[in-house]
Amino acid sequence: MNPITPSRMPEKFPERNLSDLAALIADTALAHVGFTHEQRPVVIPIAVAYRDGNILLHGSTGSRWLRQLATGVQVCAAVTALDALVVARSAFESSMQFRSAVVFGACRPLGEDQKSEALDTLTEALIPGRVAEIRRPTARELAATLVLQLDIQDWTYKVSDGWSEDPEDDVAGDAWAGVLPLRTGYQAAEDAPNLRPGIARPSSVQQLLAR
Repeated sequence: MNPITPSRMPEKFPERNLSDLAALIADTALAHVGFTHEQRPVVIPIAVAYRDGNILLHGSTGSRWLRQLATGVQVCAAVTALDALVVARSAFESSMQFRSAVVFGACRPLGEDQKSEALDTLTEALIPGRVAEIRRPTARELAATLVLQLDIQDWTYKVSDGWSEDPEDDVAGDAWAGVLPLRTGYQAAEDAPNLRPGIARPSSVQQLLAR
């Protein structure tokens, strides 16, 4: 089978709604952030969370890429959720169903008084309910963490859905056509090898497994 080409699907550019962007980020939690460094293109994958019309990201203060983002350079962040494969009667018409957003803007570092709350938002975005189950970050941990807010200046949102557009000759043939929805989830929880006996899996983990 030839490579599946998203360009074959009818693509829609719906009216932009920040709730769609928030839902997309909640479903993926991973963005690819691109920028230019010393006249070279750089793209880094990084966990993100949506908050109040902007995007949060974080990492080590030792990361040279994160420090570069903190200077306020223009960035482009791409977020994509693959929802299904569209299996047509030919490889040419086969494609994908997906939702994607491309965000343009600049990052700024959050102050020490904002870090803790922003990190809670990032933690809750990945594992809802986890903040209440764990200790608070120490001053040393906060000092070693760089938290950035990507202030959105512009963005696009694209949806590809629907069925394949097979020509009549293919429809009259014997090849199967349809859609294979993609379902993602956590299969199991593996206890850390040094976990003390008697510590049960917390509610936040159980809820992710059940979702």
